[in-house]
Amino acid sequence: MTFFYLKTCNTCTRIINELNLPSNVVMQDIKSEPITVKQLDEMHKLAGSYEALFSKRAKLYKEMGLKDQTLTEKDFKHYILEHYTFLKRPVLLLENQIFIGNSKKTVEAAKQAISNM
Repeated sequence: MTFFYLKTCNTCTRIINELNLPSNVVMQDIKSEPITVKQLDEMHKLAGSYEALFSKRAKLYKEMGLKDQTLTEKDFKHYILEHYTFLKRPVLLLENQIFIGNSKKTVEAAKQAISNM
């Protein structure tokens, strides 16, 4: 059980407070401790695609002109591993479930999953 987040992100901080995560959840600040290939592959297995894990809101996405390119799954994986900002945040891995991003629906689903543990 791991929570991937950015310590400097106000939205991530708000969600951490909202979720009331169990003490056994590993907190990983993706800026100081980048995600590994193994971790990303595990996320991919649960999410179904690297694109689902990729943040198209990242400033670098526009700055690097990626929004004007047709990216493949291989590209999404490469960019997520290359720079933490490309991971859609936060990502919560709970047993065999994954919760990606900060939408109200996602946060509510994560709360529900935590309360069912």
